[in-house]
Amino acid sequence: MRAVVQHGFGGPEVLRVEEVPRPEPVPTEVLVRVHAAGVNPVDWKTRGGTGMAGVLGEPPVTVGWDVSGVVEEVGFGVSTLKAGDEVYGMPWFPRAAGAYAEFVTAPSRQFARKPASLSHEQAAAVPLAALTAWQALVDTAGVRSGQRVLIHAAAGGVGHFAVQFAKHLGAHVIGTASGARHEWLTSLGADELIDYTAVRFEDAAKEIDVVIDLVGGDTSLRSLDVLRPGGLVVAVPAGVSPELRDAAESRGMRTSAFLVEPDGPALTRIAELIDGGEVSVEVEQVFPLEQAAQAHTQGELGRTRGKLVLRVAP
Repeated sequence: MRAVVQHGFGGPEVLRVEEVPRPEPVPTEVLVRVHAAGVNPVDWKTRGGTGMAGVLGEPPVTVGWDVSGVVEEVGFGVSTLKAGDEVYGMPWFPRAAGAYAEFVTAPSRQFARKPASLSHEQAAAVPLAALTAWQALVDTAGVRSGQRVLIHAAAGGVGHFAVQFAKHLGAHVIGTASGARHEWLTSLGADELIDYTAVRFEDAAKEIDVVIDLVGGDTSLRSLDVLRPGGLVVAVPAGVSPELRDAAESRGMRTSAFLVEPDGPALTRIAELIDGGEVSVEVEQVFPLEQAAQAHTQGELGRTRGKLVLRVAP
């Protein structure tokens, strides 16, 4: 099968399409013919030697975790899926899934049936970003109706899902994004928007119950200035530093690090929201598999509205 393989860590140029052996499913696994694969920041960080590089080990490796495709074969014991089912998922994360390839194998329950209203290219944009937003808001923060939620980087892959999920949960949703994205984010359900290029968010937001920090750097620490007593900062990309933890504790506030994990049942619920018209998926551009390097180059600019996707099937 064709797969994007890198034989060393480095820039986008290390990504090359090669012929590699096709995987075979073991009991309880499915073999999925990949139609499209999502592109995420963790992909290019891992390609460069950070991200999940330590988990994947030394090259050669194939990055990627977002998959949308069709079940080709099922292993013994699989009872939830059958050959021919259209599925999507984020298998194995943070272990290697090898999503930038024509086939992947993984436990069947790490997949869910693809939203019927989406193409494979659209569905491939969902799993990692949507699960990150869902698990951060629902499982980690326990967001409730009436709470005030601030989402940093609201226009990105995770952010645009977080805006919609927070609104679905009944929250008052505030997002940070450049002014050019405000009209679109308002259409997704954002109640207030802050142009971070024009003002400091600390001067524009207040009395926040939950902050979802998708930026990193000093953003989580600065976010303490807008939290209510007892409020929570979920620090997604950077985690919780000792400085952040101590500052929050001294002010009667809470922090939580976060890492997404495979979750078939949550993907089933997310598919219901998408097919029900409550959640939309934004794909800025689709690249052929052979242009994985170009997709990474564009993604690393940090200006993507929604997601970038690789088309794997011809």
